[in-house]
Amino acid sequence: MYGTLLQKVNSPQDIKDLDIHQLKLLSEEIRSYIISTIEKTGGHLGANLGVVELTLALHSELNSPKDRIIWDVGHQCYPHKLITGRKDQFSTLRQWQGLSGFPCPNESEHDHFGVGHSSTSISAAAGMAIARDLQGDDYKVVAVIGDGALTGGMAFEALNHIGTLGKDIVVILNDNDMSITNNVGALSDYLGRIRADSTLYKAREDLSSFLRRVPVVGSPVSKVAHKFKRTLKTILPGQLFEELGFAYFGPFDGHNIPQLRKAIRSGLQRGGPVLIHVNTQKGRGHALAEESPHRYHGVGPLSVVKRRQEISYSKVFGNSLVELAKENSKIVAITAAMRDGTGLGKFAKTFPKRFFDVGIAEQHAVTLAAGMAKDGLRPVVALYSTFAQRSYDQIIHDLALQRLPVVLAIDRAGVVGDDGPTHQGVFDISFLRTVPNLVILAPCNGEELSAMLTWAIRQNGPVIIRYPRANTSIESGEALVFDESAPITASQIRNGRDGVILAPGPLVEIAQDAAGILASEYNLAVVNVRSLKPLDEAMILKLAKASNYVLTIEDHVLAGGFGSSVLELLSTVPRVRVDRIGYPDTFIPQGNIEQLYEEYGITSQHIAQRVRQTLSGQAYRLVARKDK
Repeated sequence: MYGTLLQKVNSPQDIKDLDIHQLKLLSEEIRSYIISTIEKTGGHLGANLGVVELTLALHSELNSPKDRIIWDVGHQCYPHKLITGRKDQFSTLRQWQGLSGFPCPNESEHDHFGVGHSSTSISAAAGMAIARDLQGDDYKVVAVIGDGALTGGMAFEALNHIGTLGKDIVVILNDNDMSITNNVGALSDYLGRIRADSTLYKAREDLSSFLRRVPVVGSPVSKVAHKFKRTLKTILPGQLFEELGFAYFGPFDGHNIPQLRKAIRSGLQRGGPVLIHVNTQKGRGHALAEESPHRYHGVGPLSVVKRRQEISYSKVFGNSLVELAKENSKIVAITAAMRDGTGLGKFAKTFPKRFFDVGIAEQHAVTLAAGMAKDGLRPVVALYSTFAQRSYDQIIHDLALQRLPVVLAIDRAGVVGDDGPTHQGVFDISFLRTVPNLVILAPCNGEELSAMLTWAIRQNGPVIIRYPRANTSIESGEALVFDESAPITASQIRNGRDGVILAPGPLVEIAQDAAGILASEYNLAVVNVRSLKPLDEAMILKLAKASNYVLTIEDHVLAGGFGSSVLELLSTVPRVRVDRIGYPDTFIPQGNIEQLYEEYGITSQHIAQRVRQTLSGQAYRLVARKDK
């Protein structure tokens, strides 16, 4: 339950009269409550434990909701939720119809911008600052961005623009030396040097104070002082941000509330673009999270973690790629700050010179792969479906248009559950199947995934393999092999004359179960589609004409998805009824995958009932009656 102080906090106003000692105690109560809650609900642990003091300092100096605090990604918003009137609902975090794990404007007036993907906060904050000034308002705007999110190109686009605007805006750089895994690249190295030389900031402040106190007699002394300050600036931290037009403050101890409050107050008073650099410890207050911050970035409920014993699709992918790379030295692997999440940890350790983590930069990852492929390598890019959306232009222009042999492993395809609408991978078929020269595959199990990866690497054009966030199995015995000189075709795994269910990926098992439920009433064929593009047109046409009834199911939106492609194929075939099950034209909320399947009818029982209604004519009579 709540601590004594947290019990009394129902809005940011309730912390403004607390002294430093009370704020420190409140910090510990917030940490304790976050840990005990996430043990039950799962969630993003490490980053949230690291920003408790920063959150209290921000709300002590700002007046929310009038003043805007924009949290990047949202992995650091739990303390903010607790002190903005949502502690009584916190136990519903990331649960069906509960609190979002990210900032959500529909949830609270203190959440000024909805987020879930990284590197957006500075752009959004800049837009709010412009709106404020054009409309004559006077609220403060503060963006909080992590050092991992700062590697995203969008963040630098925003910094570059703001520096030319001169608007009053404060950017808090929350530097914990981690995103989901260890940060990479020149920016990470640069921030590392600042952390190591943090005493230089005090040296600059001392120098500025000294120069202000010394009476300047005559022009020569003034010029020397100015030149000396400019020279010292080149060796002091923050030069990169100052060259972009920001006043740089820091780095500060992100767990020292008085120091943080003073820095925030100074930044707000200074005016113009200000960047405040704070160092925080990811996982602070949780011994295991402090020791292994990458493992405790996001965790599931303890009961779920203990049950997981099967192998995941991600791990099958990673293990299979390692085995292929042992035989082919041209294979390289690329990811965008998701090494372990995409299953590439083993590859990175086995082939460190052939593994490339580009940071939070999906666009760069795809075009980097294109360049590698153009000069003879065989790149495999592993991205989550929700993040692959960011690389759409590069997939079109840099891969497909040039027919370059790059494999895109699209992980977390379909609903992913508790992270909610920003992370559900339910759009990739729609936006990818319209692109010429792409092949899109969907394995129904680990064996098919491994075989498809082997096939894809040997093709002369781009291939996409989409698979879910789920556990799977690899059958023992002789390995499945696809003919590399021919397209991958569908597999009919159940015969039937009354209709056919077409299912991609793991939904094949659900389709089989539904056909089994209906066995005493209707004789249904079931097809493991395997290739979403190109479709196995010959098989689908043959079965459709034989039965006159086709049902497609997909863990994806109906608009433009797999079912739409079947409708297009069968649009000129007379007397064939096509029914589709998938997600409607809406964003899919949070909830575990089983709950979402039940809610949207992607279960064997729902499918059986849909077939029963259609083949008995009930559904068509209802539609006809409604039309009249």
